[in-house]
Parts: sequence; C-alpha cells; structure tokens
Amino acid sequence: MAEIAKADDYGLRASDYALPKPDTFDASDPKATDWLADAEIKISFAVLGYANDARGGRINPSRLSENLDPSLALPNPSEVIESIAFRSDPAAYLRSFQPDQPQFEALRQKLVELRGGNPKSADDKSAVIIPDGPMLKMGMQHEQVVLLRKRLDVPANSHAEENTFDAALVEVVERFQDAHGVLPDGMVGPGMRRLLNGRQKTSVAGGSAKIRAILVNMERWRWLPHDLGPYYVTVNIPEFTLRVVADSKTVHTTRVVVGKPDKQTPVFSDEMQEIVFNPFWNVPTSIKVEEIRPYLREEAAWFFGGGGWNAAVLQRHNLRVKYLGRNVDPGAIDWNAMDIRNFEIYQPPGPDNVLGHVKFVFPNKHDVYMHAAEILVRPAGQGRKSRLHAGAEPRAARSYPVEARPGME
Repeated sequence: MAEIAKADDYGLRASDYALPKPDTFDASDPKATDWLADAEIKISFAVLGYANDARGGRINPSRLSENLDPSLALPNPSEVIESIAFRSDPAAYLRSFQPDQPQFEALRQKLVELRGGNPKSADDKSAVIIPDGPMLKMGMQHEQVVLLRKRLDVPANSHAEENTFDAALVEVVERFQDAHGVLPDGMVGPGMRRLLNGRQKTSVAGGSAKIRAILVNMERWRWLPHDLGPYYVTVNIPEFTLRVVADSKTVHTTRVVVGKPDKQTPVFSDEMQEIVFNPFWNVPTSIKVEEIRPYLREEAAWFFGGGGWNAAVLQRHNLRVKYLGRNVDPGAIDWNAMDIRNFEIYQPPGPDNVLGHVKFVFPNKHDVYMHAAEILVRPAGQGRKSRLHAGAEPRAARSYPVEARPGME
C-alpha cells in the first residue's frame, strides 16, 4: 500500500488506486471479516491497475495519433496476483513494472524535485511514505507509527512497543517540525504527512509546464519495450538524433532527418531484420499520387507529330516505371486513363539514389525504414538547412558502423 501511495513520484496518480483505510478496521466488529474481504479486493484491483498503468496501459496511444503505434507488453492480471502473493518484497515487485532505463529514473527524480520533494532513488530504503490516516499523537498505538519511526530513524526502546507513539518519538517529531518552520506540536496530521513525504507545492518558476512535459515523457518511456536488449538503435525524433547503444553505453551518435509535420515519422519499435546495401527505392503510393502525378502533363500534338506525355519529372530523378512486371515508357502512357497507383515506380541503385548506400529494414505497417544518405549542409551565411523532409522514414546523415552480433548473418 505504501508503494502504491508513491505512484505520483512515478508520473502516475495515487488517487487512481482505491485502497482500504486501515484505521477504519475494528477487529471486534461483527463485520470485520467482510471488511477484510473488501480490503483484499481493493488491494488486488489497485495492484492490477498500478501494474497495468506502469507498463503504459493508461491510454491507447493510437487514439491520440495514428503515428503513435507502440507495441505495449501489458502484464497478465492472473500472473501479477499470483506473483505478488509470495513475493518477500511486494513493493520492489510493483516497482519492477516501471521502466528501468536510467533516462526514466532521471525524469522521475526531476519530477520529485520540481514538486518540492527529495529525489531519492527508488531503492533507497529510507524513502518511506506515510499514507493518509488518523492524527498520530502522544500515547497512540497505530501501525503507521512503525513507518514514522523508520522515516525519522527512531527505533523503539525496550520499554515501548514499536507501534506506540512515545515521548522519544514526540521529541524527534518536534525537532523535525521546528527545522522545517512548522509549529512544533509533536503531532502528525495531513500537513505533517506531506512534509514527511516530501510533497510540498513546488515554488519553481514555470514548474507546472515543466512537470507536464516530464509527465508526458515518462509516459512515452512506458511505450518502449521493457527490455531494450543489450544492443539497440533509437531515434529521438524531436532531437533529430540517432543513437546506437551497446551494453547500456552509447557507442555511436549521428544526426538524422525526419518527417515533416504533415508526414510525421511514426513512433513504434520493432526488430531490425535486414540490412540492404545499394538498395532500390520503391516510390510509396503517397508520393506517386501527391508528388509525381501532378507533374505528368499531356502535351498537344503538332502538325509534324509530337504530343504524348511529358514525363520529365521521372527523368530528372532517374525514376523507372514498371507495369505488370515489365519496364514501360512513361511518356507513352495515357495517365488520364490509367491509375498511377497501379504502376511500380522505382529508382535503381546509384550515387543519386535517395536511400543512399544502406537501408535498414524492420517490417511494420507504416512501411517506414531507416536509410543512410549524404545530407547537404550549407556553408555559413547561406541559411539554415532544415532537418525535415517529405518522407516519414528517418534518414541518417551518414551510415553508422555495423558490428557483427550473435545471431547475425
């Protein structure tokens, strides 16, 4: 329960998970068994909701945009309930559903900092959260007193029970309150809990906007595979940067060109299955329709002949046309009568091929791949070169080194 109460520190909302209130339990009540059964159900649903949300199941990304197409590996509910039942450390088990990449942990710590808390690591045993409950004061016996002792490092002496709020604990609470500018009354209510849990309202300028940005990025980390593997390639689209990571270390970085706002590079992950050297470029249907067909113009016939179709747009880009598997002359086709989508338009390998010399293939429904090409960089004083291009596939400024890995042929 204490771990779920810290959900806000991980970019989730603790209020989304209804938990029982231990202070309302009365063992002498005839309905005590009913209370325990209801508490068990609430905790089970809270655990399932937390595990699902930690893995990115809060929203369906594709409902936000068709370009957001991650493959979410949501946990199996029955496996979660069975596993947490015998775990010696249920809190650590719940944390295991959160992304374990260092970038996510850095965001988590910054989030806690902006919210005015102490950005301790999740593995720090001193990071104790005291959940909502009754006012804790001198002489009271309650299970949260045990948490309070752990939080303030006040072990029970031989003459006191661990769950008893004794004079020694009151003294330490008063010192803590005085050090934080709070009236030292020696009691622990809602305000004192927020102080102990490090949830004071942030005073950082522009904190709300920064917090929203961090929350969005934490959520997007949940959309990545939980285990990226020892060797992977990642493209940070807004940063225009590709990184090759091996054994958690970035071994290569290069700039990339990505899609324009109207033809955005989709967000997804997949296994790279093939590398093609000196590839052919098969023109996508969208480019055929939107960027080639408007420039195929019919020319009027003259007295001494002529006429036909002007296919200069294809010649300028060294594009070839096939129909039913055979090369055809684009100037001899009546493009008004024929649908350009039924033709195969391609660019053979060569120095002017738009894909460059290498194409990295990972099958996906977006028909997107990465390729390496020489990118024009204008000299100083001639304007800034945009890193956006008409297609959606990421394009690397130069090819990165390919190392033989186990399983590669």
